[in-house]
Amino acid sequence: MKDRKKILITSFDMEIGGVERSLINLLDSFDYKKYSLDLLLYNHSGEFMPLIPKNTNLLSENKVYSTIRKGIGALVKSGYYNLALSRLMAKYQSKLGERKGLDDTYQMQLMWKYCNKNFSKVSENYDVAISYLWPHNFVAEKVNAKKKIAWIHTDYSKISPHREMDLKIWQKYNHIIGVSQECVNSFLKVYPSLKDKCLVMENITSPEFIHTMSESFEVTKYQKNDFNLLSVARFSYAKGIDQGIEALKILRERGYKDIKWYVVGYGGDEEQLKELVKKYSLENDFIFLGKQSNPYPYMKECDLYVQPSRYEGKAVTVIEAQILNKPVLITDYPTAKSQIVNGEDGEITELSVKGIADGIEKFYKNRELLKKYEINCKNKSFENIKELEKLYELF
Repeated sequence: MKDRKKILITSFDMEIGGVERSLINLLDSFDYKKYSLDLLLYNHSGEFMPLIPKNTNLLSENKVYSTIRKGIGALVKSGYYNLALSRLMAKYQSKLGERKGLDDTYQMQLMWKYCNKNFSKVSENYDVAISYLWPHNFVAEKVNAKKKIAWIHTDYSKISPHREMDLKIWQKYNHIIGVSQECVNSFLKVYPSLKDKCLVMENITSPEFIHTMSESFEVTKYQKNDFNLLSVARFSYAKGIDQGIEALKILRERGYKDIKWYVVGYGGDEEQLKELVKKYSLENDFIFLGKQSNPYPYMKECDLYVQPSRYEGKAVTVIEAQILNKPVLITDYPTAKSQIVNGEDGEITELSVKGIADGIEKFYKNRELLKKYEINCKNKSFENIKELEKLYELF
């Protein structure tokens, strides 16, 4: 046991999300006989906290690290004046960056750049340290490890951080892992100099867990005579839930009265999405199911799973729906072809409101198509634990 290599994985928290779910699956599948694994979460919060495996050594929460997502007012009240000042500096400077075409990811970069100076270094030394969620400043600057690995979960062509600042952090890592080939390709278009550091490792899936969870409770929301759609997502611009609302409006105008769209999720855009639903009088047709740690019974019972995203790295929820033998419809975001085989285990529709509406209408009119994809998913293996061998090789 003394010869086991010491590994550290860091992430923000265990709030409900695709990245968090993929991390839980990785932890579940990890080889604890060969490796000793510490998990450092900046904030010990979220519905997925109880799912952390017992073999994983969850480090105690550091109260200073946990401030990273707290509001400036809360920091002042708690006496973290230096951190509050750092956050104010980040907020002010990011406003200047907006004029140069930088998006809100720039503020996150600045927040970490300034706040990281107030964070103590991790006392333990590691063989390998993994930063699972961007920005990757903490592991780059506050962890002592022989080797460092960072993850890419998003389509880099769709975000606009400060490139030079970002590159300086990425260069401090020995390896960079993307969750799909397209994800890596989009990253390398921005940072071609990092090509030799990059490799692809798909999100680990756990079919057995998903099937078990899908039997946890009976879904009573769906009506059998309705055509029930489902999406599971954080409410943000990237996930395109607003496009789904607009698409349902079009379908209503085309005369389809029995299509119901259910959404499991939460996020900063929730109020404006609900306002849009109200604007189109779709309150009884576009239905918010709230924040749920177990969306799988809803997945299992829906007629069609829809991912109306503007961009993705690789949507974990799409694979989970397929594991439950659900036909899926996704938009043609840049990494979509890494997600499904179009026409075989799902369909890719045009990335537009009309494209989403047309895709749903196609499935609505052709129930044999639903059956085809259900059978194809049932005959496909989604077990991919061997992906972890790629990570072990880096160790």
